Amino acid sequence: MKKIFFFMFLIFTSLSFAQLVGPKLALQVNEYDFGDIKQGEKVSHVFILSNSGGDLLKIKRIIPSCGCTAAMPEKDELAPGESTKLTVTFDSEGKRGKQTKIIRINTNDKENPQSLITIRGNVIMNSSEDSKGNSAIIHFPETQHDFGEVQEGKTVEYEFNFDNSGNSTLKIGDIKTSCGCTAALVSKKDLAPGEKGTLNVKLNTANRSGKMSRTITVSSNDPKNPKKVLTVYADILQ
Repeated sequence: MKKIFFFMFLIFTSLSFAQLVGPKLALQVNEYDFGDIKQGEKVSHVFILSNSGGDLLKIKRIIPSCGCTAAMPEKDELAPGESTKLTVTFDSEGKRGKQTKIIRINTNDKENPQSLITIRGNVIMNSSEDSKGNSAIIHFPETQHDFGEVQEGKTVEYEFNFDNSGNSTLKIGDIKTSCGCTAALVSKKDLAPGEKGTLNVKLNTANRSGKMSRTITVSSNDPKNPKKVLTVYADILQ
């Protein structure tokens, strides 16, 4: 009888501890600098995610700041004390100079539902690339935007920044959206070397529900990236 009582006491204590502490995401390291990266290379780093809480940790969503970055965990649920690896890959194609990218990790950690990981690097051009002559380079610091939760029927908008990091005039061509509910308007069609521009994107959520993503494809005379794809996300609430 005493053993049964003791066993029930342990179960009750464990459940109470789990409810009291809850799941908690712990990051051994939340930043990494790749240093110099040759343009066109893909580089990766492994981050360790742990559950230092007392209940099951659920990794709900991982959101990179741009399409050039990918992040995938080995496991999306961690028991108390358990760890997993998160591999973050950065594609330097079409990039130049110092880069900083943010990866957002959404979990059921009530005290800290969103954690951030930062990667940095300096993309350098090969001398052979520099000798190829003049060319335009379209550069978007970010190629994704998450509107988060949006009430159905509302139109939301976001402004993407871009610039011409090449050494000849950048000419913007067609801008196509994946759905009629999305509109995109560029501030300027021709950009001189070093000049900046904006692309305003509007998303109409009328008659939509649940999670949705839409793409905007920007055509230009950039010989390496003639079509640049931007993505917007939203969670439509009824």
